[in-house]
Amino acid sequence: MRVLWVLLLLGLLGSCCKCNGQTARQENNTGFTCTGTRTCSTYAFYRASSPDFLELASIGDLFEVSRLMISSPSNISNPSAPLVPDQPLLVPLTCSCNPVNATYGSLSYANISYTIKPNDTFFIVSTFKFNNLTTYPSVEVVNPTLVATNLSIGQTVIFPVFCKCPNTSNYTYLISYVVQPSDNISSIASFFGTDQQSIINQNGNTLHDYDTIFVPVRRLPALSQPAIAPAPAPAPATVSSGKDRTGTVIGLGIGLGVVGLLLILVGAVWVYREVLMKDKLRVVRDEEEQRKVYLGGKGKGKEEKMDVKLMANVSDCLDKYRVFGIEELVEATDGFHQSCLIQGSVYRGEIDGEVFAIKKMKWNAYEELKILQKVNHGNLVKLEGFCIDPEEANCYLVYEYVENGSLYSWLHEDKNEKLNWKKRLRVAIDIANGLQYIHEHTRPRVVHKDIKSSNILLDSNMRAKIANFGLAKSGMNAITMHIVGTQGYIAPEYLADGVVSTKMDIFSFGVVLLELISGKEAIDEEGNLLWASAIKTFDVDNEREKSRRLKEWLDKDILRETFSIDSLIGVLTVAIACLHKDPSKRPSIMDIVYALSKSEDMAFEISDDGFGSPRVVAR
Repeated sequence: MRVLWVLLLLGLLGSCCKCNGQTARQENNTGFTCTGTRTCSTYAFYRASSPDFLELASIGDLFEVSRLMISSPSNISNPSAPLVPDQPLLVPLTCSCNPVNATYGSLSYANISYTIKPNDTFFIVSTFKFNNLTTYPSVEVVNPTLVATNLSIGQTVIFPVFCKCPNTSNYTYLISYVVQPSDNISSIASFFGTDQQSIINQNGNTLHDYDTIFVPVRRLPALSQPAIAPAPAPAPATVSSGKDRTGTVIGLGIGLGVVGLLLILVGAVWVYREVLMKDKLRVVRDEEEQRKVYLGGKGKGKEEKMDVKLMANVSDCLDKYRVFGIEELVEATDGFHQSCLIQGSVYRGEIDGEVFAIKKMKWNAYEELKILQKVNHGNLVKLEGFCIDPEEANCYLVYEYVENGSLYSWLHEDKNEKLNWKKRLRVAIDIANGLQYIHEHTRPRVVHKDIKSSNILLDSNMRAKIANFGLAKSGMNAITMHIVGTQGYIAPEYLADGVVSTKMDIFSFGVVLLELISGKEAIDEEGNLLWASAIKTFDVDNEREKSRRLKEWLDKDILRETFSIDSLIGVLTVAIACLHKDPSKRPSIMDIVYALSKSEDMAFEISDDGFGSPRVVAR
């Protein structure tokens, strides 16, 4: 027994030493400086780990990508199969050079949004969840307004996953790799199928444990994957001596003691959760009772029935979202005054110094709440909380406030500043990433059903977020007789037969791409559809004629810039493919993300051939 405790103590000391070693390195690593504005697609080498990251779905959620985007480059045939600890994976990243501040200049990283969970710290998430692909000093630099010692559960934090774009055509990717204690330059080069000198040129001669390095490769390595998760071998049946039985009894006692302790902890957590839920329900009900007294008890019987029904519908949301009082929202919006109206029934309101977008609606928000509980992605507008008002039978959804308004206003309303082609491309990729998340990461899949430029919002960095899940449907390949949506964006099969599928979102996204290219609205004043006009205009085989027509059709604000026409034609090709009459022939959202990323890569590769050539200057 004494030996057992000594070994356990040594193991704990070893773990602490390992953590302290990682901390010492992390304190001196705030990231990798860069210059320019280039963005590229690359990969990070990631190891599956227990208990939370032994399936592609959870790892995909962590990195904001789909399971298929990991399984394909990682040589995994079944994306739903469980993983084993330390199973090697290649996770796709969108890498860019991001301006930070005057001290650090610009840093090269993939921008990953992460929602803080109980017991999370910058160090724990960067070290153990992201496998040291970022560091806590870098997280602090990228999130200057957050206090590392005062994080709130549900708070969104940017975790900068280290990456680099190749500065030479000799290599296709620089794979982000975290050095392990058993590694050396020779073993890393052999594993990735590259040469030692290229690794030295990129990272220097000295490797430090748990530092991120960049491995230059011309092609992705073929990862060797286990066929199935290995099962523990059965213990051989032997005749035990009395001494062995004593050891077994001691071991069994220790094991039972540990199991008992775990059961006590689980029970305590469950009790705490139940108490917390009841407290929240009590607080909401107390607020409603106080409001009833204040109103003089009007319509008391009817109100009590509705209150019970509403609370039953939203009880599952109480531990996920903040419950606002109706008085808070009335005060925040000056009584829902016209001056606070953003658009439709959405108001701007300030509560405790924080600005929110408050959506006022009749009580039909349960389906929207149910869907919003399932989604969490940087390219989707985040729900912060809600409020119910049984007196007026209203529900209020309180969202994050997205500063720069809708894409529609930037494209179609008079503004002093116009979106350049680079920003439009970035917006297109952001929308595609958001759609990829709801189409591939949610179970059952979510169909938005109302993708349009007015439902795309731009934040302070001009990054796009999909908003308004009021028409969204959980599940696909359904048939409905109740056709809803916005004219000009509705897919033909949905309009004709009521077929609900992710392909209808792909169609609508194609229309948004046409808006980004042309600056025209989805339907003009005479009722002409933009997508029908585009298909008719570009139904030609001659590339030179297609380029000439594109120049005439292009938004005149883009023509003032200099960029590669290949990029423009690439996005146009994606848009036309999205508009195919046969839904099965429209591209998958994963293919769209890849194609748009390639168009972004070539956006500013300039040649001197003139506008009509394959790679040219557009002026």
